[in-house]
Amino acid sequence: MSVEMSKPVPRPGILDIAAYVPGKEHAPGVARVYKLSSNETPLGPSPKAIEAFKAAAGNLERYPDGQALELREAIASVHGLNPANILCGNGSDELLGLLCHVYLGAGDEGIITEHGFLVYKIQIMGAGATPVVAKEKDHTVDVDAILAAVTDKTKIVFIANPGNPTGTYIPVSEIRRLQAGLPKHVILVLDAAYAEYVRRNDYEAGIEVVSSNANVVMTRTFSKVYGLAALRVGWMYAPAEIIDALNRVRGPFNMNAPAIAAGAAAIRDQSFVQEAVSYNHLWIEKLTSAFEAIGLKVTPSVANFVLIHFPEADGRRATDADEFLTSRGYILRAVRGYGFPNSLRMSIGPEEANRGVIEALTEFMGHKA
Repeated sequence: MSVEMSKPVPRPGILDIAAYVPGKEHAPGVARVYKLSSNETPLGPSPKAIEAFKAAAGNLERYPDGQALELREAIASVHGLNPANILCGNGSDELLGLLCHVYLGAGDEGIITEHGFLVYKIQIMGAGATPVVAKEKDHTVDVDAILAAVTDKTKIVFIANPGNPTGTYIPVSEIRRLQAGLPKHVILVLDAAYAEYVRRNDYEAGIEVVSSNANVVMTRTFSKVYGLAALRVGWMYAPAEIIDALNRVRGPFNMNAPAIAAGAAAIRDQSFVQEAVSYNHLWIEKLTSAFEAIGLKVTPSVANFVLIHFPEADGRRATDADEFLTSRGYILRAVRGYGFPNSLRMSIGPEEANRGVIEALTEFMGHKA
């Protein structure tokens, strides 16, 4: 006999999901606030992207191109890819969700890493599957731990490379070893949101690995180095069969026209991108050196943020530092949900903000500025 319900009830597992909490934005009572909690670029978007966005405003009554062809062709041109193997979305978050929606179900497992992006777990659970956590080593993805976690229920593996919030990466040789060790039906997702910032000879975002395998996809975003976070622009490079499957369920107009236009203009302005990368590289080194000089530990980062660890022995806790910094207008990201209860993540910001955080943390740690 069926049981009559008094109200709509989500399917089992949905209410077990902890909703994603973005970095905070406000510091009440503070006149000047620097938001350094969401890994946004301090240089903003390319002027060419802004111009393209404004030009698109004259046709807002029309539906956008449902295939985002202008953007796909721009991406393909810059990276030397076939546009047919590119899928664009409302941020890479949408594409990660589509992968789970299409390839996971009840009884399946998706592997994530210990300090991986929280959206992976949310999307796996949202699809009715079970997230399985593989331990990391020194805040870095551990290929052996992932392979040891694979079972006959595993259908997908998520790797953020570089990682967020750690900023660490694994070389392409390890990515290839991981792919070779996975069953052929398991999809390896390489989330390369911060790839443009990496300056390491042994790093590869994933294009070559995707091109030579049928079970690897790479996701990228325009929210970081391209400065289009407000428009939600992401893309995926994947085998044709996976692109075809996702296209069957994605929304018919999942990207808006100004986002398509701005994204295409942004990726073609690679000189602006290099300016942003050079600025980031300069300040990653400066901030790391400055923080270590006052007794803080910093996880080596190749992305556009640093993960700062506070010494528990002398009682200087991340929560206290967060409150101290916020009172001075510097908003960093608490990362307890990522397994770092005594750490803060700081996005590289404008020069005055970077110098201000150094000065404030120097004071907090009891050193003379």
